[in-house]
Amino acid sequence: MELKKETIPAQGIKLIICENKKEVARAFIYLLKNDQHEKPFALLEDVYVDETKRGKGLGTQIVKEAIKEAKEHDCYKLICTSRYEKPQVHTLYKKMGFEEHGKEFRIDF
Repeated sequence: MELKKETIPAQGIKLIICENKKEVARAFIYLLKNDQHEKPFALLEDVYVDETKRGKGLGTQIVKEAIKEAKEHDCYKLICTSRYEKPQVHTLYKKMGFEEHGKEFRIDF
């Protein structure tokens, strides 16, 4: 057996909401491919709203834009993760059509 390595290109998109030229909300979308599907999938990462701006719909706005971007890039799915201690984020994602699916595992370095 032989282990080979291939570099797979990916595209990243940063979505930003600014107020008075200051970033108050952001999210990153990464468009990725795998061999199981012809279409790409999207990973939604680092969704953030400034603490002073929370509860004003900015999180909803930026996640809606992320969903729109994933659809425009013909992705077959959009994946997002959230820590267990963020139930308000889980509520938002569920309200927007996301479903719990599997578990996330990670190693911090």
